[in-house]
Amino acid sequence: MQSGNLDILRIILHSGFVVKIVLGLLIACSVFSWAIILKKRKLFKEVEENNERFYEIYKTSENLKDVLLKSEMLPFSPYKSLFTNGYAELMKIREAYTGQHKSGLAFHFQNFGLGILERGLKKGVNETNAELGGLLSTLASIGSVAPFIGLFGTVWGIIDAFSGLAGGGGSIDAVAPGIAEALVATAVGLAAAIPAVWFYNYFNNQSDKINTDMESFGQDFLNVVERSVVD
Repeated sequence: MQSGNLDILRIILHSGFVVKIVLGLLIACSVFSWAIILKKRKLFKEVEENNERFYEIYKTSENLKDVLLKSEMLPFSPYKSLFTNGYAELMKIREAYTGQHKSGLAFHFQNFGLGILERGLKKGVNETNAELGGLLSTLASIGSVAPFIGLFGTVWGIIDAFSGLAGGGGSIDAVAPGIAEALVATAVGLAAAIPAVWFYNYFNNQSDKINTDMESFGQDFLNVVERSVVD
């Protein structure tokens, strides 16, 4: 290593066995977290686009059955998930009153309310949150644990450095390599943790926004059903 220059790669290559394991683990965590980040960014972008496509179909269709048919081939969308679950429950109610009551849907809603449809919509919300929330807990774990793994490498590197002092090497040259690898472990730990924490919060905020949009769509769906029953 040249004086005045910081050669990170050389420090890593000449670090102790334990610190190398720590650094390897942190690099693996960082690679895995970035793979999750890229996958989730792609998913959220697709969800936004698919929601827009479904909502356009929903607004321009003549009736609910028409919406179902036109959106059948659309990929995953929170709006579609809510609609298909709500529509399925609506059809079950209609089938239950087939041949029994002239206005089965109206009779059911007047006597039992919209509870069964609301539970169907809730099922769609749960399905969406399971899809959106997948791997986010792993991202949070990496953000929480990586700094402590780096800290372990730091402590071990410092211990190794002061072992050199105990062995009689009292010069700065004797302890500098150990201190350097200790600080590199800290830096790599933070480099792995910071993006994981930032994107975890970002994706959670995106999920909250989607949940708010789903709540509005669910209310609109219930309004459409009520109007169709009244008409």
